[in-house]
Amino acid sequence: MKNFFKKLFIYFDELNFNYKTAFLVFIIAGGMICIIILSQISIFTMKQDFDILFDKRTKSLMQLENIKDSYKVNVQDTLLDFEKKQISHTQAIEVLFLAQEIIDKNWDLYKQQIELKNKELLTTFIKTFIVKEENYYENKALKNSIMENINKKKEIIKKEIKKINQQIDYEKFSNINLEINAISIYLTSLINYDLNLAINEKRNTDKIFNVIIIFSIISIFIVFLFSVILSLLIIDNFRKLHNSLEHKVKEKTKELQELNNYLEIKISKEVAQNRKKDIIMFQQARFASLGEMLNNIAHQWRQPLGSITMIIQSFQTKMSLGKLTASFVDEKVNDALLLASSMSNTLDDFRNFFSPNKIKSEFHIKNCLEHSIELSKYFLNQENIQVTLKIRNDVKINSYYNELSHVFLNLISNSKDALASNVDKNDRIIKIVVNRFKNHLVINFVDNGGGIPKEILPKIFEPYYTTKYKSAGTGIGLYMSKQIIEKHMNGEILCKNIFHKIKDERIFSCSLFTIKIPLNQTNGNENEK
Repeated sequence: MKNFFKKLFIYFDELNFNYKTAFLVFIIAGGMICIIILSQISIFTMKQDFDILFDKRTKSLMQLENIKDSYKVNVQDTLLDFEKKQISHTQAIEVLFLAQEIIDKNWDLYKQQIELKNKELLTTFIKTFIVKEENYYENKALKNSIMENINKKKEIIKKEIKKINQQIDYEKFSNINLEINAISIYLTSLINYDLNLAINEKRNTDKIFNVIIIFSIISIFIVFLFSVILSLLIIDNFRKLHNSLEHKVKEKTKELQELNNYLEIKISKEVAQNRKKDIIMFQQARFASLGEMLNNIAHQWRQPLGSITMIIQSFQTKMSLGKLTASFVDEKVNDALLLASSMSNTLDDFRNFFSPNKIKSEFHIKNCLEHSIELSKYFLNQENIQVTLKIRNDVKINSYYNELSHVFLNLISNSKDALASNVDKNDRIIKIVVNRFKNHLVINFVDNGGGIPKEILPKIFEPYYTTKYKSAGTGIGLYMSKQIIEKHMNGEILCKNIFHKIKDERIFSCSLFTIKIPLNQTNGNENEK
């Protein structure tokens, strides 16, 4: 036996991996099917036997008990009530005949039940070939004798009841009672006989169930044993496969590591080059803005400088005419100082805009927008452009003031260029709307400059892309604005064309720039206007 299992193990070990797996699946699936079939057979057998036990034995016992009760209650008690004059002769006869019908019906049903046979082929096959039933002694002659005596007594009682119907004779009452007592004894004997048969049949059913349970346990053990053997063999195959794959993985990992090192060096070089490009772009954007700011400074200084020049000339004129007085000098000096203070404030505004600002600060979005509009006032007035600022929610944010102001200036400058070239001077409008939506600050810039051509719209945020002459723009303003909003502030800037009643009932073709800046509990709060 030991050599047999050894040879069997070696045979399975030499099988192909696919065959082992298929055989394992077959063993497990086949074993499970066998176990399920055996369990269903055991359940089916038990059900059939208990159904037969109930129909053939239990029901028949109930019918015999009903016959006994009918004789006792419906016959004997009725005769006793009639004898005591509690019921009339007619009532007594009706009850007695009804009792006879009930007794005959139950007796016929009993005889039909005991003649039932098991017609289930599966149950019969199991009991015949798989499990031998225990032979128990069944005295059919005794049972037939008891049933024959019951039939005789029934007939005697029927005849006596018919005589009572024809002529009342109280002596016959005692004869009927004696016959009923005798038939009750026969019925009790028949009940005991059927109970013994039921007990013996129950024993056979238990034996069948126990044998099937043993077969099920053996099947489970065999399935488990074969499953363990095949699983061990498959695990061994997996171990060998794992070692082979591990070796290949180490080789591939080494190759990938070398490739990764090469890529890291290459990426670091590309990142450095991109940083240089970004620095150059920021510088170019600064210089472009600086040129516009110098134009604003020059314009805002031109009138004060002219006024100061006139004040100086007035001193010379008054002196030559001999009309220079101390009050005149004080008045003109105060005027000159006021003009100089205004020029100094202008320098402070533009100097603060270009100062390095890499530290976040808290500020109201309204102040930042008004500051950007103020810095753009010169060229807006020059082009007769009206700016409408609508603050629905003035939000205090924690961000980079100068960089955000630079974005606003870029958008205002682009709108100015579009309006100056496409719109009549009396209809040039820039509309700025600020609102808060959920956890975002939303700033909308709308101008009625005719919108952006569809073929250009997808490219406007690309670096160095411009539709202006080289002398008028660098093409990096919107690109730098996008970088500031998305990378520095984790926000989003979008652009699309819309039709909007920006001024009156007329509908204009407009461009809409939307800036979304995320807010949280630490970088902003809301003050309702």
